[in-house]
Amino acid sequence: MVVDSLPPANDTDCRLLAYQVLRRVAAGGYADLTLDAALRRSALASRDRALATELVYGSLRRRASLDYALAPCCRQPLATLEPAVLDLLRLGAYQLLFLDRVPAHAAIHSSVELTRQLRLQRAAGLVNAVLRALQRRQPQLRWPTAEEDPLGWLTATLSLPDWLAQRWWNQYGLQPAGRLAACLLLPAPLTLRVNRLQTTPAQLLAQLAEAGYAAEACRYAVDGIRLLQPVTDLTALPGFASGAFQPQDEASQLIAPLLQPQAGQRLLDVCAAPGGKTCHLAALTHNQADILAVDLHAHRLRKLEQGARRLGCQRVQTLCLDMRLSDACLPDAAFDGVLVDAPCSGLGVLRRNAELRWRRQPDDIADLAQLQQQILQQAARRVAPGGRLLYSLCTTTPEESDAQVAEFLRRQPDFELEPLQDRLPPELLDAQGCLRTCPSVHDGMDGFFAACLRRR
Repeated sequence: MVVDSLPPANDTDCRLLAYQVLRRVAAGGYADLTLDAALRRSALASRDRALATELVYGSLRRRASLDYALAPCCRQPLATLEPAVLDLLRLGAYQLLFLDRVPAHAAIHSSVELTRQLRLQRAAGLVNAVLRALQRRQPQLRWPTAEEDPLGWLTATLSLPDWLAQRWWNQYGLQPAGRLAACLLLPAPLTLRVNRLQTTPAQLLAQLAEAGYAAEACRYAVDGIRLLQPVTDLTALPGFASGAFQPQDEASQLIAPLLQPQAGQRLLDVCAAPGGKTCHLAALTHNQADILAVDLHAHRLRKLEQGARRLGCQRVQTLCLDMRLSDACLPDAAFDGVLVDAPCSGLGVLRRNAELRWRRQPDDIADLAQLQQQILQQAARRVAPGGRLLYSLCTTTPEESDAQVAEFLRRQPDFELEPLQDRLPPELLDAQGCLRTCPSVHDGMDGFFAACLRRR
């Protein structure tokens, strides 16, 4: 998918921009990339950019809740509506139900006008009637509760797909599952990793304060800074042009240090793009390690290279390669440290990748687990004796975490699990000494898992 092919949005209408993004997401796009591309093309004021962002992410995260509220207001099943019209209804309903600062009359009028602007006049009457019915019903709208309808609470009130609601209920228990689901309905915190090749956390915090941005040091990531106010244009932050920071969630910032990279080592980062952890490895080794970044997609590697240049990362080479396959151009037992940040179901980052909530299906987990094991087996061949293989991913499923590590150790008896007690505080560790973070438990961080495997 090429997000840069988006048609120019109407710069005076953030709702049109949000609608265009939602339609591209429905066609297979990624919300974050598509929204960023649309905002770059727009001339929206800061306030309107913020509203467009809220509309996109809010309507995606709350889709099941919106459909629950809309269904009784529509004479026909929502599934039979034209998808474009259903997106218009969801945008309008999100404003009515979840945005107090948007008056009801404005939410309805703007939705009807947008319908006409899109040359969907045939649906203008339906949009008007359904949203007005929702406005009338809103005071009497009853959301399912955990006590009366536990599954309905998770699916309709907290907007989870049925299969994921049942899975988390079984995995965590009802109330912990509900706390996790509620947390994932909130915007993700904006965190920066300070690039120590260019500056220090104290210096960047001072720059941000001088420019009027409220920020604080992260709790766990030593180079992390959390912005305490919305920012719709990261390039406007002080230090961006000079490579002083990289946007990266706090949990993601914990991964690269677990490999304990050292100057003079040879390091391999497979599935490396977009490069956050690759560049972190370069900073941790003060540009004194040789790093090979491998990814399946050449266009993503080009973005990695651009980011590395901005951050001043040196001795980083890239290679376009399918890591599922054996390849003679990648030598065996040649790397002191190998990072496998594997493709996964992404259930720990649903705040950031809101479309995954509805795009991911139960059968995907088994398919992804098979892919992860293929990559792990190929990566293991490249680890030198005494070297480390760090396996990480941003999800919550046992099939992709504990079961993967157990299967790997069964197939690779020359590796052993290396507990991480010396590298992380105990509250971030599971019983096996692996990293395991949860957004609703660990200071709002994304949900990550990581295991360190050492070759004997």
